[in-house]
Amino acid sequence: MYKVAVLAGDGIGPEVVSEAKKVLKKLSKEFDLEFDLREGLIGGTAINQTGLPLPPETLDICQSSDAVLLGAVGGPQWEKLDYTIRPERGLLQLRQKLGLFANLRPVKVFPGLANISTLKKEVVEGIDLMIVRELTGGIYFGEPRGREDSPEGERGFDTMVYTSYEIERIGRVAFDTACRRRKKLTSVDKANVLKTSELWRRVITKLASNYPDVELNHLYIDNCAMQLVLNPTQFDVIVTGNLFGDIISDEAAMLVGSIGLLPSASVGDKVGLYEPVHGSAPDIAGENKANPLAMILSTAMMLRYSFGLKKEAKAVETAVSEVLSDGYRTQDIYQPGTKLVGTCAMGDLVVSTL
Repeated sequence: MYKVAVLAGDGIGPEVVSEAKKVLKKLSKEFDLEFDLREGLIGGTAINQTGLPLPPETLDICQSSDAVLLGAVGGPQWEKLDYTIRPERGLLQLRQKLGLFANLRPVKVFPGLANISTLKKEVVEGIDLMIVRELTGGIYFGEPRGREDSPEGERGFDTMVYTSYEIERIGRVAFDTACRRRKKLTSVDKANVLKTSELWRRVITKLASNYPDVELNHLYIDNCAMQLVLNPTQFDVIVTGNLFGDIISDEAAMLVGSIGLLPSASVGDKVGLYEPVHGSAPDIAGENKANPLAMILSTAMMLRYSFGLKKEAKAVETAVSEVLSDGYRTQDIYQPGTKLVGTCAMGDLVVSTL
């Protein structure tokens, strides 16, 4: 029995989560597994019903589960709310409460999809990298933060803070990940400008002595952003802080042609959280146009990282790859000559292939 907290959230979240639940139901039948799916509210939907982006009941469900599946949070109707109760605050609080300090974002070009990227096919073919983003520190959580009046007008300020403990913790995840892959690690910072990055580089460099088989190199964030579009196949594992990781993981996502294809895992303590990289996409919510594959692949990451079900995870990933190889496409990756399907049909195709 695997206890899974299911937080559908906002926008297209409920639609893509519904397809992930179909996959879990099929896995239960084919592999003799049992998943206890426990629904909870988060984000704007939770604000509408409870006044809070992360109700205590939802946090209780997540903390007593083995893993969390999350659809998406946010939307324009909640943007005018006070910063402290916006939908995104619920997700940040959940990451912090669950101790999810490491975000793993695989970026891989599926066979036959290299030509949907905005970059040349020969540039993106063969991309297979992992971004390890620190998730609970840095400028998103640093204090003090706020706004105040000044002689020059209103002044806004945020604080970027990292401790050596936080850096070493995420560094170990990155080095361990590199050991299981091609043994290349790129650490990304801005050590020529930021004191936090000076510390980051020093701690990562010291940590490298414990991993003699891993080749470590350092890049400034601006250079890394350039290299990702110039020569993305040079990368194996990238480790970086919260702000930089937020930016380059979305940049890397677009290398493969659509953000709707990429999953993520947030891990740390006992309970992992799994969500697609894309947002709530309110412009297509309820229209059966959303690509559910990132959510389904996030479910595969849950099987692998939280439950140790490597065979089952591989089966899901293979099913997704086969459906794409057969030419089926949702709107975001459709090209003439391929077969256009909606959210539900794409989920059904993955299930039937399983």
